[in-house]
Amino acid sequence: MAINIILLGPPGAGKGTQARRLIEERGLVQLSTGDMLREARNSDSEMGKRVAEVMDRGELVTDEIVIGLIREKLGQGGKGFIFDGFPRTLAQADALQALMAEMDQRINAVIEMRVDDGALISRITGRFTCGNCGEVYHDVTKPTKEAGKCDVCGSTDLRRRADDNEDSLKTRLMEYYKKTSPLIGYYYVKGNLKTVDGLANIDDVASEVAKVMDKIPS
Repeated sequence: MAINIILLGPPGAGKGTQARRLIEERGLVQLSTGDMLREARNSDSEMGKRVAEVMDRGELVTDEIVIGLIREKLGQGGKGFIFDGFPRTLAQADALQALMAEMDQRINAVIEMRVDDGALISRITGRFTCGNCGEVYHDVTKPTKEAGKCDVCGSTDLRRRADDNEDSLKTRLMEYYKKTSPLIGYYYVKGNLKTVDGLANIDDVASEVAKVMDKIPS
């Protein structure tokens, strides 16, 4: 049976980094809302046409459409899925729960990557990525071996996100705490919430995530 997990945590908690490791090491598929919408828009499917119409009008894509895209992905089968960026609200969590029941699947674990806000802001404001391969670096904790050059692919296209500054990050954190943090209580009550220290060393976080994954019945 497929293993389905949700990674929860504020911006910069390291969800993307851990998702990439789970993809490489366990063959899971990452379901990113943004990626699914872009893929659908560029397709010729009926769902793709609906997405394009909504986006062309400058409107937000409805939860119903996102659930429809997730239904299509789940129907393709595989070893399991990592939910990234969805659900963000309690209504979306309920919708996802209903979809899983409909498809005779379940969310096996919800991994909360807990962080300290002050430390998180320090982490994010020093973050930069390789525009070519996507490798993530940090001024203090993970600088490039050679200044201005990616260790992985050698590219000199190193970028900082425009919103990786203290004021912008505080706004994003407030949005997370208002809308998404209630999911922590939601999944705690359902009994599948696991918490790891999101500010630990990347390998240590991966080790804690692996412990959660290894306890999921196959």
